[in-house]
Amino acid sequence: MDADVPYLVVVNHEEQYSIWPAARPLPLGWSAVGEPAPKADCLERIKTLWTDMRPLSLRKAMAAAGQ
Repeated sequence: MDADVPYLVVVNHEEQYSIWPAARPLPLGWSAVGEPAPKADCLERIKTLWTDMRPLSLRKAMAAAGQ
């Protein structure tokens, strides 16, 4: 059953990714990335998109500190 449910890859302002059922309204603060797809496909897409697990604010702070 879960394999038949279309999901969306979603991203928040900190560039953190997740999946969300395509039939449900997006939660506040999250945006869809791409088209609905099976759960496994969405999880594979996240693996390619989310290569740095640090939140965007931390990456910016570290870059400003020269780290």
